Amino acid sequence: MSELATKECVPCKGGTPPLKGEELKQLQEKLGNNWEVINEHHLEKTFTFKNFREALDFTNKVGELAEQQGHHPDIGLTWGKVKIDICTHKIDGLTESDFILASKIDQL
Repeated sequence: MSELATKECVPCKGGTPPLKGEELKQLQEKLGNNWEVINEHHLEKTFTFKNFREALDFTNKVGELAEQQGHHPDIGLTWGKVKIDICTHKIDGLTESDFILASKIDQL
């Protein structure tokens, strides 16, 4: 299990600057698993499945996890694919909690 997956998401109170540069690179290296940092703004990954049902089941698991963590990604569901975008909307950028949620999603 990833070190990040053992942590819990922490609600952002706003006013915190989003992560940039080297901090992002270090967290991305810890995260791995083909997650992309897009424009230092959000994390993105597409998961592929054999059919719509498997993709839908995964989407529901991500939804349950998001509720447990109090941190909610943007989810795109299509036949055999689920695209996840994660950022901290309150600061319009990335925090450690985004990487924690991504790591927990990989554990599903």
